[in-house]
Amino acid sequence: MILTSSEVLEFEALRRLLGRYVYSALGRAELDLVEPTSNREWIESTLADATEALDFVRMAQSQQTPQRGAAICPRFDSIPDPGPSVSLLRIEGAALEARQIYELTQLLDQAGEIRALLSASAERFPRIAGMAGQISDLRPLLRELRGKILPDGSLADDASVMLNKLRRDVEKQQKQVHISLERFMRAHRDDGTLQEDFITIRNDRFVVPVIAGQQRKVGGVIHGTSGTGHTLFVEPLDTIDLNNELVRLREEELREVDRVLRDLTERLRSHAVEIAASVAAIGR
Repeated sequence: MILTSSEVLEFEALRRLLGRYVYSALGRAELDLVEPTSNREWIESTLADATEALDFVRMAQSQQTPQRGAAICPRFDSIPDPGPSVSLLRIEGAALEARQIYELTQLLDQAGEIRALLSASAERFPRIAGMAGQISDLRPLLRELRGKILPDGSLADDASVMLNKLRRDVEKQQKQVHISLERFMRAHRDDGTLQEDFITIRNDRFVVPVIAGQQRKVGGVIHGTSGTGHTLFVEPLDTIDLNNELVRLREEELREVDRVLRDLTERLRSHAVEIAASVAAIGR
């Protein structure tokens, strides 16, 4: 039986052990790439990096109060996996989703903080500062993108002037639809037409519940029935044009959201090389 150096060194067991202390997706991906090597220069350089990193951590843990040039350990555990987003940036024309843009900008913001923290102690820890120097300074780009995507992964109203206007128009039109349906319900509240007194949505249109068999009394478009079949969801004739306009505005809003996301993606794509390099540097 021929044993490889990996087996002799029980390298996979060591990798699993180290993996217990790696909390970020970037760190786990970097750990997966590590293999035994006989390259003495690489080994000595890596050991020197590790030695300096341990000294850095020990100093950071021993300090009572921060001071200029002090060692302050950055956190990596909350950094999301940017791999899919960075890959999409390499594909011309591909657009990132709002959540992907938000997470990528959050990562780049954290990267800037890490760069600043590690660079501050360059005099005592030059190797760590050198690694931090591989993280690009993307503050101008981040200023352009800041606030465009909300933490819940949706596009902010003021992401563009047109989007803000369309969302206000949608709100106004939705109010007009509700006024029309409330007028309809008041007119039929006591004539045995309504199953219940509320407004709901079917097929992306606002409707009211009408007792099955009574729809001819009111006229309108039926957009579905209840599970029991006792209720029909009807869009009254007076509301159709209002609902049509609401649907049109929502479609325009979706087109504007898509346009803005493509624009934000292109801004990120113009810095794709720097972003990829920064991500790689954080992983190391």
